[in-house]
Amino acid sequence: MIFGRPGSGKSTFAYKLHLLTGIPVYHLDKYFFKDNWQKRDPEHFLSIQHSLVNEPSWIIDGMSYSLEMRYQKADLVLYFNYPRITCYYRVFKRLFNKNPLIDDRAPNCKEKVKFDFLKYMWNFEKRIEKQVNPLRAQYPSTRFEEIRNDSHLKIIENELMEDI
Repeated sequence: MIFGRPGSGKSTFAYKLHLLTGIPVYHLDKYFFKDNWQKRDPEHFLSIQHSLVNEPSWIIDGMSYSLEMRYQKADLVLYFNYPRITCYYRVFKRLFNKNPLIDDRAPNCKEKVKFDFLKYMWNFEKRIEKQVNPLRAQYPSTRFEEIRNDSHLKIIENELMEDI
């Protein structure tokens, strides 16, 4: 399970992990939104996630109000907690240079940046800590890694490759 602030590299790493392991990758934004950024009914979205987490193996990338549903079923939780400035840079860079191989959007959802989205990014860490800390305490046997930079990500990637 991979989650974190937008622009932190979640989708890119999820796709890379999928290529290395063959484990299916599911990008939650692709299921949360319908055409043109229309939000899916919350109950329908939860039922989709329930189906995904009950698959034999999975890589789920994204953030939503159903963090616990994924956390309790995960073997590994990767929290991409990169600095805000890095994430802002990557979000704006993505506007002009999106990797076409990473299929993490619903149909007709073109990349865009609105003020509300930037505000969501700014307040992300404060909001998520309230959810993550209780989950870590509740599921202590689930491996949890907080990744703050590319060097740490490379270490985690190498460890995961040794386990394959």
